[in-house]
Amino acid sequence: MQQAVERPMMNLMTSLIGLGSHLAGWRHPDAWSGTVMNFGHALRIAQLAERGKFDLLFLADGNAVRQMDNPVLFSAPARSDRPATFEPLTLLAALSQHTRHVGLFATATTTYDEPYLLARRFASLDHLSGGRACWNVVTGSYAGDSVNFGRVTHVPREERYERAREFIQVCKGLWDSWAEDAFPEDKASGRFLDPAKVQRLDHVGKHFSVQGPLNVARPVQGYPLIFTAGQSEPGRELAAEFAEGLFSVVTEKAESIAFCADVKSRMAKYGRTPDQLRILPACTMYVGRSEAEADDLYGELQELITPELGVEYLSRICQFDLRGLPLDGPLPEISGEVDGAVSYRDATVAMAKRENLSIRQTYQRVVPTLGHMAFKGDPVQIADQMEDWYRSGACDGFNLDMPVQPRSLETFVELVVPELQRRGIFRTEYPGGTLRDTMGLKRPERVVRRSAGGGLPSGDPLTHSA
Repeated sequence: MQQAVERPMMNLMTSLIGLGSHLAGWRHPDAWSGTVMNFGHALRIAQLAERGKFDLLFLADGNAVRQMDNPVLFSAPARSDRPATFEPLTLLAALSQHTRHVGLFATATTTYDEPYLLARRFASLDHLSGGRACWNVVTGSYAGDSVNFGRVTHVPREERYERAREFIQVCKGLWDSWAEDAFPEDKASGRFLDPAKVQRLDHVGKHFSVQGPLNVARPVQGYPLIFTAGQSEPGRELAAEFAEGLFSVVTEKAESIAFCADVKSRMAKYGRTPDQLRILPACTMYVGRSEAEADDLYGELQELITPELGVEYLSRICQFDLRGLPLDGPLPEISGEVDGAVSYRDATVAMAKRENLSIRQTYQRVVPTLGHMAFKGDPVQIADQMEDWYRSGACDGFNLDMPVQPRSLETFVELVVPELQRRGIFRTEYPGGTLRDTMGLKRPERVVRRSAGGGLPSGDPLTHSA
């Protein structure tokens, strides 16, 4: 009889955004005040997550101030989408000096960045943190970012994904520039480095020409972990080829099971196995010490959602102007290609159609969850739902949205984490070592390129003995 393969522990991550995930959650009496550019809040979240033995801290990012032309989403009582925030790797580098185990996970776009600079930043973070860096590869879903990078229109989707594939390949090649033992620093001989242990990349492609080598030693993890988020057809292929972690946007368990099976079935053609990828759907947590307390929190937050805010936010998710339509009427037909985040739109439209929801009922569902699924209840009820999804193959863990900070994260760490640990599906201690060790992912071997341009030029002073 064939023995069943033991699954890795459930993976958990959460956001560093001090505002909380609920669009009106910042107005709740228990929410933090003074959240803009507040390092103390980010540090508190990091410490709470590490106390809860989380795998990762996540920092989303964009390259523009958004909704400036939207009178509702850019003004009180609403909030814009991260109108002022730290540059992600700068913040994570600071947090790396105050944490020991939790992974440090930042978004960086392949559309408005350059591989050499990005590879250097993430390699530096990996060294500063002792091997805890993680890169969320995005192609850029917000068209408004383009105007800050010398363009008047957004890069088309197909070109963005084509560029992303080449971008990742270049970064991995640059991270392989140096062998692990390339720097002997031999004081007796005066030999600082071994020129045979370095290689140029000499990449010439459609989008990039990069000679290398990278001027950072090989990352502690070999490569920082690579996450992706797209659920479109090109997004699924990108994940199957490169991703070690994948965000998903789903609202039903059966939908998530099908999605996981589809993406993991694509990996074999890239020489990869399903255990090399962790899929983490986003899930908003409404936790109380009792079911009634969780219901009360949810109700309090619902009361803070104005119709104007709800319609505007739903319009943004659907990428369709719903203003002026009857609030208690159905969503209109919404489909077709868009330049933005199509997975959010499609999941929301499918939910409204499946449950016959009105516009009002739909925004009342998506604002509390940002279009993700939600679990609500006491610690046992929450753990029951999480375990059911995990054991059913609907996920490998969760990206946890916390609606009111710091209350929601404190409650989850204090009450739900011990229940997951008691069930044997979440770690009681970190294993030690790198983020790859924490998540049970192998460290990639260095790829040696036998090119004519490899090594350093013979005249380089660093190759000489004293």
